[in-house]
Amino acid sequence: GVTVRRLTASDAPALAALSPDSSWIHDSWGGPEGLAASGHAWAAVDRGGRVAAVACSYFTGQTYEDVAVLTAPERRRERLALACVTALCADVAARGRTASWSCSRDNRPSRLLAWTAGFRLHREYVQYVTGKALAPPRTSTDVPA
Repeated sequence: GVTVRRLTASDAPALAALSPDSSWIHDSWGGPEGLAASGHAWAAVDRGGRVAAVACSYFTGQTYEDVAVLTAPERRRERLALACVTALCADVAARGRTASWSCSRDNRPSRLLAWTAGFRLHREYVQYVTGKALAPPRTSTDVPA
């Protein structure tokens, strides 16, 4: 069994133990310690103290808190993410803010979870990022005047 509860500072090692691909969930809080101590994260924690799923406020503003959620791959389809998101959203509302959900148009699992949790589409967006170029760099002679 699991217990869905607010994370505390003592849960930082359990967050750190998640797969390296999962570090994005706590990066905006400065790492596992920051997220665990923030009071802005709810997790499904198993009897061994392992985090099976976690939902947190990824970005917070004066009006909105944007929700992020992660489920350990082996614990998917147990509705743990939904339980964590539901608890987090109640917490966000208690702080007088509105929970928001942002995800790529192509992220069907995220969109389905958001819908199931009660979120409704406000607008779709296209995501642009910077980083390593996909095409070889152009020289000034390649660029038309």
